[in-house]
Amino acid sequence: MVVLPAYNAAKTLESTLKEIPMDLVDELILCDDASKDGTASLAQKLGIEQIIVHPVNKGYGANQKSLYNRALDLKADIVIMLHPDYQYTPKLIPSMVNIIGDELFPVVLGSRILGKGALKGGMPLYKYVANRFLTLFQNILINYKLSEYHTGYRAFSREVLESINFNGNSDDFIFDNQLLSQIIYKGFDIAEVTCPTKYFDEASSINFVRSSRYGLGVLKVSVSHFLNKMGLLKSALYQ
Repeated sequence: MVVLPAYNAAKTLESTLKEIPMDLVDELILCDDASKDGTASLAQKLGIEQIIVHPVNKGYGANQKSLYNRALDLKADIVIMLHPDYQYTPKLIPSMVNIIGDELFPVVLGSRILGKGALKGGMPLYKYVANRFLTLFQNILINYKLSEYHTGYRAFSREVLESINFNGNSDDFIFDNQLLSQIIYKGFDIAEVTCPTKYFDEASSINFVRSSRYGLGVLKVSVSHFLNKMGLLKSALYQ
């Protein structure tokens, strides 16, 4: 199943859906986090049957919680999160599904950093530098090795989502980072595939202030992960 965390995605939703390989995907689930542009109505017109609507904006993390819970309720074996803002290409879905379906890895990330396409694809320089710094810091403290922890293109086996307390995570953007920390803490291996980078006006992004807040949150998650592994802290997120 492909889950689509949506907020004001009406301009890009159709373009995203056109590239999703529906011969491989059994179900699309979209969660509209109180959009103001008719995203949910458009999704229904485009044939998406599983639509969740938040009456008020709850946040990016809360959006994902609704999506993963619905996917698990619908007995999904593999769940792929794809942003409907067309920043990540749906054409990688077959590769991600095969990696999990063939039991090579239970988690797959679409990395914008593998290769040299991030800056060419329009990633702002300050975001690229912050991405590299935060990833280095996390790899050291978490004792893992990823090219980036900040991609929004992710695929999970059912077992992974059932094994972690994702409902206890933040409702904000730091949810993504907490989720990866939990996955690594539980001992699941993660694969990465190179994903082309596309930044344009309609693609969702967070401003500098929120990016800075996210960066501080990443540092906090990494330190918490380290302290829990050392037995110096007991957080409910890792239980």
